[in-house]
Amino acid sequence: MKLSAGVEWAVHCCVVLSQAQQPVPAARLADLHGVSRTYLAKHLQALARAGIVRPVEGRDGGYALTRPAGEITVLEVVEAVEGPDPAFRCTEIRQQGELAAPPEACTRPCGVARVMAAAEQAWRRSLAGTSVADLASSFDTTAMREQLGAG
Repeated sequence: MKLSAGVEWAVHCCVVLSQAQQPVPAARLADLHGVSRTYLAKHLQALARAGIVRPVEGRDGGYALTRPAGEITVLEVVEAVEGPDPAFRCTEIRQQGELAAPPEACTRPCGVARVMAAAEQAWRRSLAGTSVADLASSFDTTAMREQLGAG
């Protein structure tokens, strides 16, 4: 499974926002991570559409989490950026080509589709069981808070 760099950026931004005392401008988030401001802004907008962050207007504006970091799962962030569609999409290859099985023999998902679905469920369960606060606890947040002026 391959996720876009935007997922990594969005998750890291949520961790930073979990440590912020006030909204953080998109440009500052981009500078903190050394990433494209334009590309990051696109992902922050996706997080806002999903209700994970909210834009704050004004001189001290930027982005802030909409709820406590412990209530935001990594799965929510991933789905905000990548969408909710499964990573694997069965195309019923078993009904094509020289090895084609008749439709009446394909009433249940094949072993490939079943194993992929099980892996997807395990992956999603793991991400749903991990919050932004859980991730923040694995970082040296002291440096983060100092950079944000909250240290």
